[in-house]
Amino acid sequence: MDESNLIVIKEYDSINEAEWDKSLLDGAGIYAMIRNEIMSAMYPIGVMPAQLVVRSEDRKRAMEVLEAYTEG
Repeated sequence: MDESNLIVIKEYDSINEAEWDKSLLDGAGIYAMIRNEIMSAMYPIGVMPAQLVVRSEDRKRAMEVLEAYTEG
């Protein structure tokens, strides 16, 4: 995949939270991946946060999915 089309929609101090949100997006049919997954687990909180990224054209829908989960 061409990573130049990917944008960060959220950063996490907890890799578990990042994985959870990624699974929500996967379930909605939205391609997502986590950047810095291993590094964020190795370094102290805040040094290198995990980043949830999606295709730029999926940004709006991805945010809607994540917001619907937090509101529900």
